[in-house]
Amino acid sequence: MKNDRKTVEKRWQTILQAVRESGEVRVEELTAQLGVSPMTVRRDLKALAARGLLEHQYGRAVSVELAEKKRRDAQSLRVYRDTIAAYAAGLVRDGSTVFINGSRTALGLLSYVESKKVTVYTNNGWAMDSTYPDGVSIRLIGGEIYNHIMVGDYVVQNLLNLWADMTFIGCAAVYEDGEFRYDIPTEIGINEIMISHTEGDLYVLADHSKLTRRTDQSNVYGSCKYSRPVTLITDSLADPEIVSKLRVSGINVVLVPVG
Repeated sequence: MKNDRKTVEKRWQTILQAVRESGEVRVEELTAQLGVSPMTVRRDLKALAARGLLEHQYGRAVSVELAEKKRRDAQSLRVYRDTIAAYAAGLVRDGSTVFINGSRTALGLLSYVESKKVTVYTNNGWAMDSTYPDGVSIRLIGGEIYNHIMVGDYVVQNLLNLWADMTFIGCAAVYEDGEFRYDIPTEIGINEIMISHTEGDLYVLADHSKLTRRTDQSNVYGSCKYSRPVTLITDSLADPEIVSKLRVSGINVVLVPVG
């Protein structure tokens, strides 16, 4: 038992060192580095988070400092995300059926939909904590909840029986080559089903902070390109060079003025 405790403490030291060096590290990376199962890593992260030594978010460990910085950044970016959401709401047609994924910005567009009847299918758990205009009808797809997003086979099976007129989704990042990153890998498959069951337009909502250059060509974890036309709705602070490259890649980019 004493040796087991030493083994656990050694793993914890390795995890904390990795988090200090990178700010955040994925469960898959820790699993490979430590030579243990993902379940063991998650159990370690839960224990370390309970001690306030890091934050255990879905699929990763994040340093307390970086997690706090992200929260501050999200607060300062809210005006841009709200502006994008308001613009997207103007694209929603009266009487339409809409898919929305786990994005807070995409879900936020419903607050700006006025005098329209809209049916929304979503795997976004935040929908349960919000109120919307009378014409908006929310249908939760169900599934296993990770953070606020519903994932798993139940979501997939339900989506296969549904169709929408248009889809609004968010993402973790937009690379300059037109690839979209998602921090929950299983969300890619859910998004793809939503898109394949959409008869009309696909919109990706992402504020300027999410448009980024790929500094590591090998870092394609949780990223994808879509084979159908995509309209990216971002704000006017987006990097002009990245916007230009995205347009060259075939993505329609809408820059929403802010202020």
